[in-house]
Amino acid sequence: MNKPLTSKKRSLVFFLVPNFSLLPFSAAIETLRIANRMLGYEAYTWRLSSTDGTQVLSSSGIGLEVNTSLADERKFLGGENRPSMVLVCSGVYVEDFNNKSVNAWLREVYNRGVSVGSLCTGAHVLAAAGLLTGKRCAIHWENLPGFAETFPQVDVYADLYEIDSNIYTCAGGTASLDMMLNLIDQDFGENLVNRVCEQALTDRVRGPHDRQRLPLRARLGVQNAKVLSIIELMEGNLSEPLSLLEIADGAGLSRRQIERLFRQEMGRSPARYYLEIRLDRARHLLVQSAMPVVEVAVACGFVSASHFSKCYRELYNRSPQQERAERKLTLQAAR
Repeated sequence: MNKPLTSKKRSLVFFLVPNFSLLPFSAAIETLRIANRMLGYEAYTWRLSSTDGTQVLSSSGIGLEVNTSLADERKFLGGENRPSMVLVCSGVYVEDFNNKSVNAWLREVYNRGVSVGSLCTGAHVLAAAGLLTGKRCAIHWENLPGFAETFPQVDVYADLYEIDSNIYTCAGGTASLDMMLNLIDQDFGENLVNRVCEQALTDRVRGPHDRQRLPLRARLGVQNAKVLSIIELMEGNLSEPLSLLEIADGAGLSRRQIERLFRQEMGRSPARYYLEIRLDRARHLLVQSAMPVVEVAVACGFVSASHFSKCYRELYNRSPQQERAERKLTLQAAR
C-alpha cells in the first residue's frame, strides 16, 4: 500500500562495538541515504556513537570516527537530540563485549520509548542488557548455536530480521538493507521502497522470515531429495542424536539404502556425516560461548567429554581446549 509522502523524520544512533561488521552497517546507512535522496529532504538522520567517543575499528581493520560518547547520549535522552531509534552494530567476538554502562544505557533508552535494535550479532548485546527476554530476535546463523545456549530465555531464529514490538534485530550481511526497507515502508509506503530498491540494484524485497543460508540443495551440491531430508532430520537433532534405525524409519528407507545413498552422494557413511555436523556445532559453541567443554559435549550429543575430545581431535587435529585457547589468542591480537 502506498502512503502519502509526508515530512516525517526519524533520527538514529548507530552504536559501534569493536570488531563490528562493515557490510550490515553500510547497507543500513546507504539504504537510508538513498531514501533521503528520493524524498528530497533528510527524513532520516543518524550519528555514530561509541563507549568513550573515540574511533572504533571494524572487523576488517577499518576504523570509523564517531560523533558521540555514551555520556553524550545519556544527556541527549532528555532533550531535542533524543533519537527515535538506537541500533547496536557488532560482529565477531561480540561474546567478549560486556559493558555494564552500555547495558544500563540501552535499558534506559528502551524504557523511555525509544526503538532499540541490532545489526549482525548485536542481539547478543541487547540480550545481555536484558531487553530480549521473552522476545523474538534474529542473529547471524553462525552465532545462533552459542547465542541459544547463552540466552535460553530468548526466542532466537535464523530469520533475516525480526521486529517484536519496539525491538528490531537483523542477522547481518545484507539483511540490514531488508530491515531498513521495512522501516521505510512503515514511514512512507511501498512506492518509496521500490524506488530505493531500483537505486540499490536489488530486484526484490525479502521478507523477515526468508532464509539466511542457501538451501541445502545449493549449499551441499546434493540433488537427491531423500538424502536432503535425512540431513535436515540430522541437523534438527544434534543434542540427542537419532539412531540410524530411527532415521531410516523417518525417511521411509532401509538402513542399507541410507548407507548406499550417503556413500554415493556424500562420500561417507551417514554415521560419519552425522558426527561431523555435531562437531561443527561444537566448534561454534567453543569459539562463541564460555560454556565448559563438558557442557559443549552434552549439547552436541556426546555421552562423555573424553569421547568428545577424541572425536574433535581426529577431525580438527586439535583438542577442544586448544581450539578455545587459539580463539583467545586471536581475540587478543584483534585488540
